[in-house]
Amino acid sequence: MGIGRFAYTPILPLMAAQAGLTAQAGASLATANYAGYFVGALACTAIPGLSRSQAVHRCSLVLLVATLAAMPLTHSTVVWLVLRLIAGLASALVFVIAVGARPGWGMGGIGAGIALSGLVVLAHAQWQVAWWLAAGLSALLAVGAWTLCPGTPATSATPSADAPRRWFVALFTSYTLEGVGYIIAATFLVAAINGPLGSGAWVLVGLAAAGSPALMLLLGRRWAQTRLLPVALIIQAAGIALPALVGGPVAALVAAVLFGATFVGIATTTLGIGAHLRVPRAASALTAGYSAGQILGPLLAAPLLHHGYHLALLLASVIVLLGAVAANGLRTAARPRSFTAGGTGS
Repeated sequence: MGIGRFAYTPILPLMAAQAGLTAQAGASLATANYAGYFVGALACTAIPGLSRSQAVHRCSLVLLVATLAAMPLTHSTVVWLVLRLIAGLASALVFVIAVGARPGWGMGGIGAGIALSGLVVLAHAQWQVAWWLAAGLSALLAVGAWTLCPGTPATSATPSADAPRRWFVALFTSYTLEGVGYIIAATFLVAAINGPLGSGAWVLVGLAAAGSPALMLLLGRRWAQTRLLPVALIIQAAGIALPALVGGPVAALVAAVLFGATFVGIATTTLGIGAHLRVPRAASALTAGYSAGQILGPLLAAPLLHHGYHLALLLASVIVLLGAVAANGLRTAARPRSFTAGGTGS
């Protein structure tokens, strides 16, 4: 899922240079993928049986590999849009099933897939070959995931008469804004850094993301999640803005580590707080807001791409900072320390 969903980020600059993909078309392809993910997440919410079906899991794995392999077979933007839409839908189904069965491994696997997608571009800087290599890696991983047995979904929290709804509104607002801001960076960070350094930075993003759940677990043993969340958002905002404000390889690599170390951890922490607040269907509502934000992000960034990617990154940073402001409203909430790695929010 990490490769199927995020391989597009390091391949985007290659497609722009070699396949004539415009910045606006690139943003549209990103939006199509996020729209597919949104539909898949909603489908799992509306039809719970999807997330418990091994047949759905296997079909989604096949679709992911097939859509990756089909990308270099055409130069049609319309076909690319359809393929990325299907890949997003399949990614959501695979993710929900994987996290339901193996929460920690599922979240960390996103980072591993991101790192592998960056290595693909470092290994071969030709856009068609890069897609085929990504498809080949996904096929190998799909073999390992083929026998995964979907887990039984956790029982929903019992509604509480004094459920802190206003805290949940703050959490929902923060997570939706994070969806908008993070996805702009996740889509255009490599293109903004440019060159081989961009792909190398993307590998660092993946490696940092793979260790992010464990890092948040460790920090959560000492500090409340409601205090960790706004801090993580501020750190992420700084990482997103850094390559737009400061040039050079050091800034690019630091930005990659800061971004990678926070975005998966923010998702798991948010879902953990949502579970603690005991608002009915909290995970579903948070996932819907996050997914909707991911659709909106590239659309907001598209008008700024005429001037390069730096303004888009600055916009993303400001939006994530607004998410931190919203999350700061949770500081007076109950202090949940338990770490929940499940959910469908990434």
